[in-house]
Amino acid sequence: MEVELGEDWIEIRDSVRRICEGYPGAYWRDLDERAEYPHAFVDALTESGYLGALVPEEYGGAGLSLRAASVILETIHSMGCNAAACHAQMYIMGTVLRHGSAAQKQQYLPGIASGELRLQAFGVTEPTTGTDTTQLKTRAVRDGDDYVVNGQKVFISRALQSDLMLLLARTTPVEQCRKRSDGLSVFLIDLREIEGKGLSINPIPAMLNHNTNEIGFDDVRIPASSLVGEEGRGFRYILSGMNAERVLIASECLGDARWFLKTGVEYANERVVFDRPIGQNQGVQFPLARAYAETEAADMMIRRAAALFDAGENGGEAANIAKMLASEASWHAGEACLQTHGGFGFAKEYDVERKWRETRLYQVAPISTNMILSYIGEHVLGMPRSY
Repeated sequence: MEVELGEDWIEIRDSVRRICEGYPGAYWRDLDERAEYPHAFVDALTESGYLGALVPEEYGGAGLSLRAASVILETIHSMGCNAAACHAQMYIMGTVLRHGSAAQKQQYLPGIASGELRLQAFGVTEPTTGTDTTQLKTRAVRDGDDYVVNGQKVFISRALQSDLMLLLARTTPVEQCRKRSDGLSVFLIDLREIEGKGLSINPIPAMLNHNTNEIGFDDVRIPASSLVGEEGRGFRYILSGMNAERVLIASECLGDARWFLKTGVEYANERVVFDRPIGQNQGVQFPLARAYAETEAADMMIRRAAALFDAGENGGEAANIAKMLASEASWHAGEACLQTHGGFGFAKEYDVERKWRETRLYQVAPISTNMILSYIGEHVLGMPRSY
């Protein structure tokens, strides 16, 4: 296992930067005002092949490493853009790739790689269970050649912009299972086929433009062929892809932190008050310097986690720590940048307040900092389970 230092994957970074230059702050501010999905930006990334980075070449993808995918997302965010609108296209398909049948892979992966099929929705979270995934209430009951699905999902992003959704539902009542993590199954469902047939998708207005929704299933019939892998093993299948997700989300946070630092330092050097640049004052200088140190530390942990994943090693510890450190680095860099700008930081034309709102999400999703600390306490340090 090797961990590279400095700017790796230079050609990818340069190519992604060129794409992002066509989508400046004004583009994102307009979308933010209208709560609109960035179709043009997503189309540009799709046409470049970057959203199919992790799909193997045999299925029409680029077959790149997780580290390469990490660099793509970091670069997008470091340019002031936002990949959250489409990052799931990269990693959700991993569940099908690792656990799906040969027929499912042939049917779906080429379309996902080309962007002809959008798989950007992941149906796990529910209103009453949150991160207590094993207690989710959505049921899928076998009925002949179909499953009948009933239940509710919440905070499911990009459902209205996706053709497919990966759904986690309970197929065996929890009281009939030996372990509470048993009896959950994963389905790859075609949203187009069940539209108007018991499926409801309702947008949730939020503090950031994240295109998130509440989804209802009312006796929705899906073909039994939608089942991914074995019935009842879905929780394990979902967990198997979470390390990759952690690394990629951490990479977006890293990009945000770099944007905040660049923006904050430039303003601190240019803004003159009391006949001196405000960056000369330690009250401005120190928060940015500390955020830089945190960002560099997070960068190294992201590289380590990606290297472990690409080497086929168990990188759960590194992936979780990378996500926690990177999300905190981006938040602290955002705070320092906003404070440096003073009142101008709240003016939309500077994009600081938009990025500040966007990066705050990663303290909570896709996994909260406290859940990561619980993981480290129990699985790394060997302390008793806290929940």
